[in-house]
Amino acid sequence: MIQESIQNILKTLPENVKLIAVSKTYPRSCIDEALQAGQLDFGENKVQELMEKYRENENIRWHMIGHLQTNKVKYLIGKVATIQSVDSLRLLEVIQKESQKKGVVTHVLLEINLSHEETKFGMNENQLDDIMHRTFSHVSIDGMMVIGPHCEDESRIREVFQKAFELKKKYSFKELSMGMSQDYQLAIPYGTTMVRIGTSIFGARDYSKSE
Repeated sequence: MIQESIQNILKTLPENVKLIAVSKTYPRSCIDEALQAGQLDFGENKVQELMEKYRENENIRWHMIGHLQTNKVKYLIGKVATIQSVDSLRLLEVIQKESQKKGVVTHVLLEINLSHEETKFGMNENQLDDIMHRTFSHVSIDGMMVIGPHCEDESRIREVFQKAFELKKKYSFKELSMGMSQDYQLAIPYGTTMVRIGTSIFGARDYSKSE
């Protein structure tokens, strides 16, 4: 079922849009099954869960997509392809410091809360100018991560995605991680380069198994 779901989703994605399979709360066996379908990019929300699933020298590109505390950054450096959920300048500075210690460049996306919902993490878009004028020797700011508004109003979702599209253009960002199971097809016309999909691949989540 997992392999079939991945193939079906890939058929709906343009070539330049990467599928991130969001494996949070699902067992490692689900990841192994997705690997059989050629899926290599996986997203996790919690550092501890990512570390439990991580295996040395494995051909998997891990993406941290959940809220990240500064004291847990050190566990991810050198192990993840991208930290997509950089929601503050402070976090960016810690990633720079820890990456410098290990002599690596860490790829990140800035999480921008364009829907301005209080329940969501993310920076305000007004902070982008300040951050983009700074220099980080061991961090590559590749683009943004945006979460669509939690609503059924398609025009409201499109409004947020349009704003993200304009910011991507303004700052010449290479990556825009935008769109999840329920709205990824709406995100495609607005320049998304990564979609984060979990339930449409792995089925309904059992949160009782997650801390």
